[in-house]
Amino acid sequence: MLRSLLAFAILLCVTCYCQAGIIRGRITNERGEALPFATLFIKGTTQGTTTNADGQYHLELPDGAYTVVCQYIGYRKTEKSVTLSGTLQLDFQLQPVSMQIREVIVKGNGEDPAYAIIRQAIKKRPFYQQQVQEFTCNTYIKGMFKLRNVPERFFGQKVDKQDIGVDSTGRGIVFLSESLTKLSVKRPDKVKLQVLSSRQSGGGFGFSFPAYINFYDNNVSAVITQFSPRGYISPIADNALAYYKYHLEGVFTEDGYTVNKIQVIPKRKFEPLFSGYIFITDDNWRIHSANLLLTRDYQLELMDTLQIRQTHVPVDSAVWRMKDQLITISLKQFGFDMIGNFVNVYSNYDIHPNFPPKYFNNVLMKYDTAFNDKKIAYWDSIRPVPLEKEEVRDFHEKDSAAQARRDSAVSSHHLDSLRKHQPPVKLQQFFWGGVKHSYYFRRDSALPYHQLAMRPLLTQLEYNTVEGLVLSVEPSLTLDLPKDQDLKIAPFLRYGFSNTHLNAYTEITWNQESRLNHRYGSNTWKAAGGKRVSQFNKQEPIDPLTNEVYTLLLKENYMKLYENWFGSFSFRRNFESNAAVDVGFLYEDRIPLENTTDFVVFKNSSKAFLPNHPYELADVPFIRHQALIMNLNFSFQPGQRYIELPDRKVAIGAKYPRFEVGYTKGIHGWAGSDVDYDKWNAQVSDNMNFKLFGELRYRLAAGGFLNSKEAGIPDYQHFNGNQTFYNIRYLNSFQLAPYYKYSNIASFYTTLNLEHHFNGLLTNKIPLLNRLKWNLVAGTNAFYINSDNNYVEVFAGLENIFKLIRVDVIAGYQSKDATRIGVRAGFGGLLGGALFRRR
Repeated sequence: MLRSLLAFAILLCVTCYCQAGIIRGRITNERGEALPFATLFIKGTTQGTTTNADGQYHLELPDGAYTVVCQYIGYRKTEKSVTLSGTLQLDFQLQPVSMQIREVIVKGNGEDPAYAIIRQAIKKRPFYQQQVQEFTCNTYIKGMFKLRNVPERFFGQKVDKQDIGVDSTGRGIVFLSESLTKLSVKRPDKVKLQVLSSRQSGGGFGFSFPAYINFYDNNVSAVITQFSPRGYISPIADNALAYYKYHLEGVFTEDGYTVNKIQVIPKRKFEPLFSGYIFITDDNWRIHSANLLLTRDYQLELMDTLQIRQTHVPVDSAVWRMKDQLITISLKQFGFDMIGNFVNVYSNYDIHPNFPPKYFNNVLMKYDTAFNDKKIAYWDSIRPVPLEKEEVRDFHEKDSAAQARRDSAVSSHHLDSLRKHQPPVKLQQFFWGGVKHSYYFRRDSALPYHQLAMRPLLTQLEYNTVEGLVLSVEPSLTLDLPKDQDLKIAPFLRYGFSNTHLNAYTEITWNQESRLNHRYGSNTWKAAGGKRVSQFNKQEPIDPLTNEVYTLLLKENYMKLYENWFGSFSFRRNFESNAAVDVGFLYEDRIPLENTTDFVVFKNSSKAFLPNHPYELADVPFIRHQALIMNLNFSFQPGQRYIELPDRKVAIGAKYPRFEVGYTKGIHGWAGSDVDYDKWNAQVSDNMNFKLFGELRYRLAAGGFLNSKEAGIPDYQHFNGNQTFYNIRYLNSFQLAPYYKYSNIASFYTTLNLEHHFNGLLTNKIPLLNRLKWNLVAGTNAFYINSDNNYVEVFAGLENIFKLIRVDVIAGYQSKDATRIGVRAGFGGLLGGALFRRR
């Protein structure tokens, strides 16, 4: 009994000692209007909060005496001393700052006094950039996007408003997340993020990467680096005076500092520049706050506006750091009207963390074990920005719906419903759209399914001069197996109506996620066999559709084919580091083919189809023979960085190039194999972003035959030529070179593909092109075998046409042919480069 009373007394004392109170209230202006995302913090600390869109806030603190500081850009900072015990209502009504224009001596050239302030800030910029060599802080991030309008149809397809999460009027939140992340930084480039908690409305990881935008950097990455690889020029960059005009709107006094409100005005459109206001303190020339805007006129892509608002506060007597940051985004595209924001609240700064050795490693972001397993009470206790009413409703409704789906996912009723309500297969799907049917079943707590599918017949129709009209049938069966495994069985049937050949084979692929020495990776086993049609160049430099168009309309048959009975077996190991090893064996019984049809849409007696045997290799015989081939390949990228999840690491890239090496052996005598050769290859590739000066992409390769006693045309070293108007293999092709003219079995060759994407540099000064945001691209493709066998082409073009298209003009200098000039079109730019880039 005594022990119980003692324990109860200790618990009571601890409870009383740790008693926490809550300060809550609303921030308004002099007219009683809410001030959204105003800054509040406890004086002498970086502990604080930010108001929501309604100007409401709450702040949890231990009971005691505090001075609460409230500030908002354009309003006078206000302090209130309080004694907290329990819950306290504390409202603020902020008054606009009383701006004064200081008395200045205007120079003869009439220069605005803002320029002298900006020059001092530029001079002091490197000091503040390097003032803090290392620090840690906690970052609360809340991201929200909502639609205000949705079109009825998008590219001809009806928009399902319920499916995207909006109401019948096209309004509603489509993304909502919050997270708490610990940020650790050590200059010049060490960063580590520890995600303490994260959630997304309806389930998911949420957005946990703090957008720490630093205007002390010359080049500012404003969140959307992938959409604007050049970055943006800071208003206090070293060269800022060449890009901006400035106007001193006024000064005000705050905490003994004179703060200058300076309007930032871009000198020219179509440069990566901000507009808005930056506030600089006198004497120490530091950033007090900022309210800056990016628009489409200043190289903002896809979005209409992106606004960045920051407030800086003192961490100690000499150091100021960012307290909060609000990023507001709006866009109107294709009938969609969307707005959103990311609120970042920084707290608990430690500018002397004394990181232990090896604290910074190749893990950029690490998720705590229970990061997504937090209860509502936890979020209510750590959230510095109160949720708005619609956000509360969105979390509640979507989380409840997601939980209901999880609860019912493995129920018999749900299983029967999935089986019963699958849409019936329609006849037209066999010809267009494709067929899919799923077979659901129960396994432990999961609901896996097998899937039977078939590609549409009309999209499989081809035409070439060897087979004539070709019809292919490609069904597949994918089996979901236990322990993160799947098995795919895919038969292929192909019939040529002109040569009446039926080719059929089956490919079986087994994928397995695996752990080796506590490291995750994946294994892929693939076996195939039967009879098929192959291009002599296994990289397939021309696709069937392009060949079909040129054959039928222009009487140019570029695709060169042979038949082969084959059997193959390969294994690929993808490592956690994104390195990969490939081992494969291939047996082919190679059969030559001849043209069997000369049908064309437009008759042209002056032209004749070329033979199926590449005319450039007419002196190389191709008769029926057998080949047994072994392939070994290894690729890796040093310096790989990772996101570490509770159960695995995910590679996210590195600043170093990617390397690949390979070896191919033609094995003579085994299984009747006639080939006998040894072939090696190696390559290095990289994308290098020089910000304002553009992005350089390259691929440098070399290889050759160590032994070439017996090699068939499919074993030759082929370069990916291109004799059509269309090209997308920009870093693995030669845009004007013939397909087989330079094929060889030389002991050494080397190739270079290099292109520089100016990303608006130069074209932003050319009328019309700058408005259209069409960007210049230039480069060269070359290979060298010997003085008699080499090729160089140089090109320049425009990309980002309609965000998708790229057009190049090329001059090709060929050792075996006359110089030629050509034009090629493909995909490139903001969307085209991302969706269609091929190596």
